[in-house]
Amino acid sequence: MFSRSAARVLKNSAVGGVAGFRRSMATAPQKVPMSVHEPSKYINYQRIEDNLEIVRKRLNRPLTLSEKIIYGHLDNAAEQDIQRGVSYLQLRPDRVVCQDATAQMALLQFMSAGIPEVAVPSSVHCDHLILGENGAESDLARAKDVNKEVYDFLATTCAKYNLGFWGPGSGIIHQIVIENYAFPGALIIGTDSHTPNGGGLGAAAIGVGGADAVDVMAGIPWELKCPKAIGIKLTGRLNGWTSPKDIILEVAGILTVKGGTGAIVEYFGPGVDSVSATGMGTVCNMGAEIGATTSVFPFTESMHRYLVSTKRPEIAEASRQFAHNLRADEGARYDEVVEINLSELEPRLNGPFTPDLMTPLSKFKDTAKEKDWPEDISACLIGSCTNSSYEDMTRAASLAKEALDAGLKVKSSFIVTPGSEQIRATTERDGILEIFRNAGGSILANACGPCIGQWARHDIKKGDRNTIITSYNRNFTGRNDGNPATHGFVASPEVVTAMAFGGSTNFDPLTDTLTTPSGKPFKFTPPNGSELPSRGFDAGQDTYQAPPANRDQVSVKVSPESQRLQLLQPFKPWDGKDIENVPILIKVKGKCTTDHISMAGPWLKYRGHLDNISNNMLIGATNSENGEANKVRNQVTGEFDAVPATARYYKAHNIPWIVIGDENYGEGSSREHAAMSVRFLGGAAVIVKSFARIHETNLKKQGLLPLTFNNPKDYDRINPEDKLSILGLKDLAPGKSLTLRVTKPSGESIDIVVDHTFNENQITWFHAGSALNEIAKSNK
Repeated sequence: MFSRSAARVLKNSAVGGVAGFRRSMATAPQKVPMSVHEPSKYINYQRIEDNLEIVRKRLNRPLTLSEKIIYGHLDNAAEQDIQRGVSYLQLRPDRVVCQDATAQMALLQFMSAGIPEVAVPSSVHCDHLILGENGAESDLARAKDVNKEVYDFLATTCAKYNLGFWGPGSGIIHQIVIENYAFPGALIIGTDSHTPNGGGLGAAAIGVGGADAVDVMAGIPWELKCPKAIGIKLTGRLNGWTSPKDIILEVAGILTVKGGTGAIVEYFGPGVDSVSATGMGTVCNMGAEIGATTSVFPFTESMHRYLVSTKRPEIAEASRQFAHNLRADEGARYDEVVEINLSELEPRLNGPFTPDLMTPLSKFKDTAKEKDWPEDISACLIGSCTNSSYEDMTRAASLAKEALDAGLKVKSSFIVTPGSEQIRATTERDGILEIFRNAGGSILANACGPCIGQWARHDIKKGDRNTIITSYNRNFTGRNDGNPATHGFVASPEVVTAMAFGGSTNFDPLTDTLTTPSGKPFKFTPPNGSELPSRGFDAGQDTYQAPPANRDQVSVKVSPESQRLQLLQPFKPWDGKDIENVPILIKVKGKCTTDHISMAGPWLKYRGHLDNISNNMLIGATNSENGEANKVRNQVTGEFDAVPATARYYKAHNIPWIVIGDENYGEGSSREHAAMSVRFLGGAAVIVKSFARIHETNLKKQGLLPLTFNNPKDYDRINPEDKLSILGLKDLAPGKSLTLRVTKPSGESIDIVVDHTFNENQITWFHAGSALNEIAKSNK
């Protein structure tokens, strides 16, 4: 559905780099603090310089930007095998960032490893547990009360183990990171799938599970399969209604939700210079929707301006000095190149139910009628980690003020979520939020809120068909409000704001008019805004807690009676035997994201309690046997029951079980609970047509067997009542397939070839029962 006039796709292409590229540099900038919060921790550009000198001699070819950053952080550049899409790289990231929902399990795992403090700069951000309902002030107060036990745990654990702590109200993790921690050339890992937002400042910021974060916090090299490189060449210039959001909506439409799997998406070309740093963050943030490892932009003057504006002038100057390693070499080769002419790109709306179903705005009203999407727009929501920059807010406000001046108010519910306390305070000072209020909008707390299902919605009943348009990143079924009948569309904040005044999918703000109270026609003019605030940023309230100088007296307590937190018990090591004649818990049909495997929304409160959160395991997945969710047959009793209840029955009777899945299984969030719950309730393996990257790694980390059908058509040869055996585990080795023996109720058996991507190190996780067990063993 994408416009061929705006984009074209090339395979295995070498492209020109940036004029003035220099092959090497004898020295790199020295003694530049990583952030204002860690003045004694320094950016190590020299390590990148030294590693790349080794890698260039070994590979003897031009390097992409993503290769420079990733290879620049190799643990052992001289001996590391480097083959795109093949090698497993051992890396030394600069930083770990955790949001409060995933931080609970990550820190519980770190505590159980017996390590006194984190080995790299790390931080925790309280953004996921704040329910959006009545407005910022009351919602935040309620969250502090309801989540006090969890916030106290996170605050004291951070203090004990030397992490920075951003309390509730600080803002969304990714906005805080780009405002304080990201820098050009950084390698950051975060326990949230939208960590790639840091690519807006030229960082390779990668979403991972909590177990990966524990590796890095424990000082162990982090493992990543050597990414392929997808180049997005931008030409032309953004103008008029078109925004950075439309770039990634276009890319998602071209590459689909799994087109970026196993690759870093790297933007380059003359069009890059028309995109602001925060706009680049938007583009990189939503790279998670195409399954990309991460996304990056080369160093630009807009990054320099943003760093200076956020009180990091030393980093801005050091990045400028180091710019030769912060962009691709001339002639660097990509596995695939997509060219997009920004001058010809028009606004897009993606959805419903998937972020890669792309419709140009000019065709939206006709497509909506053709597809019978609900015409009335019940809610329009802007902000989130994806689009809450000062530029986003001012461009959206320009439209709202124009409509207000004509006497118009919004027709749809209009909700605004500032991304951080800094953005809230600055937009409040500059009158931006007041414009939204006057238009009929409501302002929520600086938190994730409706973007992740933390939305206490009262205007729509579950099951009612309705349309919402957001500037968020995800629109899976039920994602925002828990209602599977809500048709969610993703667009830029500007388009969302204009559609709030139109109130209908039958309204095109670029061409159509509205009638003012005086009876006059009103037509929007293109939005305009400011890249950065002319008076600088207002930091607002200080919600940051630095680790204390003396951490010995800090105590971390978890009550045995707590329903929110639970200390972890190690999973059992592999028993040395094949898995034989075990039942299928569920054969999943169709899309199965991490939202289906381990829902968010009301379940967020159990993210630190493995037993309790396991009660949501796979309750959203569709059972192929009956086409229903959360209703599977117990293969022992013959009775149908909920998926977690059936799994608990098997576990109580010492019966391992297996999940069968479809394509791109585990797409979506980084949440490791989707893997941990399967392991906790007795799962042995997950066998699918294909995996999303993060989820496959998470399964390995928890001692499970993530396997793929060598022939995807073999999925159809398996029925839910079959018994399965996985043979050849004693000889588990990299690249060596296993045998899946399928025994039918008649006694007939068939053998199917299943593959895996375990390397030698990951096999030790399986043998030990989990990666955490292996870490704990090495620290004894």
